[in-house]
Amino acid sequence: MVDRQPIVLDALLVGALAPIDDRGTLSGIDKRPACGAVYLGATGFAGDHQGDVKRHGGIDKAVHHYPLDHYHAWAQDIGSVPPLEMPGAFGENLSTVGLTENDIAVGDRFRLGQALLEVSQGRQPCWKLNRRFGLPDMARRVQQSGRTGWYYRVIEAGFVSAGDRLQLLDRPAAEWTIGRLWHYLYVDTLNREALSQIANLAVLPPSWRDYAAKRLQTRTVEDWTRRLDGEPFQR
Repeated sequence: MVDRQPIVLDALLVGALAPIDDRGTLSGIDKRPACGAVYLGATGFAGDHQGDVKRHGGIDKAVHHYPLDHYHAWAQDIGSVPPLEMPGAFGENLSTVGLTENDIAVGDRFRLGQALLEVSQGRQPCWKLNRRFGLPDMARRVQQSGRTGWYYRVIEAGFVSAGDRLQLLDRPAAEWTIGRLWHYLYVDTLNREALSQIANLAVLPPSWRDYAAKRLQTRTVEDWTRRLDGEPFQR
């Protein structure tokens, strides 16, 4: 047992599909609080949806957690825009106070209600945040800030409710916090020692280990433009 006080789940959120741009692109980023217990299976919560299942959702991105702790900083940065009025602004399923990217490490295992979760990776923001916030560079702001949130894979399925406690049970890679991973992915991007460790970090999904391996091989950083900017932004 890891000695850390459990964190209360302040809100559990799910999202239906809805158009996010004038082309009718569907997204489930607009998450709303769920009532009562919600079943969490291997690929996410019942009633939660993703418009682009190739890049969102799946086993390694079954649950998105975003700290409510960051909302004040965002309001200072961009103003009190409507999405920040309640949890769910960043498409998160779990909203808490008291955990940030510097507290969470890949491989951390948490009991939440009946479910057992394992931290799988940080969130790589995409252009849909630009549409969500009405800012053409919101995804870049999120990436540059390090306030990205993170994902879980589901080790044991079960029912989860707002008010349940997130209890840390194990952390096999405590030194590899989401914040540290962010630093080497987006700041010190060609640090060969760090990239070598990331490429061999078994608890990371293969796609993240591949980023590190390819940087080591090519000595270049992948192009983030399409992910962050999408199609030309129109206000």
